[in-house]
Amino acid sequence: MKKILIVLGIIAVLIVLTLISVYNAIVSKQETITAKWAQVENQLQRRNDLIPNLVNTVKGYALHEKTVFEEVTNARSQWAKAGTVDEKVKAAGSIDAALGRLLMVTENYPNLKADQTFLKLMDELSGTENRIAVERMRYNEAVRDYNITVRTFPGNVIANISGFRVATEYFKAQETARIVPEVKF
Repeated sequence: MKKILIVLGIIAVLIVLTLISVYNAIVSKQETITAKWAQVENQLQRRNDLIPNLVNTVKGYALHEKTVFEEVTNARSQWAKAGTVDEKVKAAGSIDAALGRLLMVTENYPNLKADQTFLKLMDELSGTENRIAVERMRYNEAVRDYNITVRTFPGNVIANISGFRVATEYFKAQETARIVPEVKF
C-alpha cells in the first residue's frame, strides 16, 4: 500500500510539473508574439517617418498628382489612429497600397528618378520595406508557434483553463499583391 501511494505521489508531482511547464511555455510564446509585434510596429513607424520626406520630394516634380498624395496622407493618418493589432495590420496594408501608387507616379518623372534626395529616400524606404517583411515573417512564425501550443494536447487543456485563446492576427499578402504588374517597353 505504501509503494502505491509513493508511485501515485510521484505521478501527481510529474503531472503538476508538466502542467506548470506547459503553462509557462504558453505564457512565453504569448510574450514572444508581443515582442515580435513591437518589432513590426517599430519598422512600420520607421516607414511612416520616411513617407513625408518622400512625398515632399515627389511633390516638387509632380504637382498635379494631388490624389496620390492625399491617399498617402490618409493612409498614414489611419496608422496613427489605429489602436488594435487588427487595425494596425489593415492600416499597414493601406500604406502599402498608397506607396505603390506613389511609386507608379514617380515612373512618369525621369528627372525625379535621378534626384539624389529621392534616390536616398527610396534606398532607405527599400531597406525599411525589407526589414518590415522580415519582422512580419518573424511575427507570423511566433503566432504560428503559439497557436500550435494552445491547440495541441496538453497545451489546449491548459490554455482553455487559463483563458488563452488562439491568436489570429497573421500578416497576409494584400489582394493587390496577386496582380501581376504590366511591364511596357
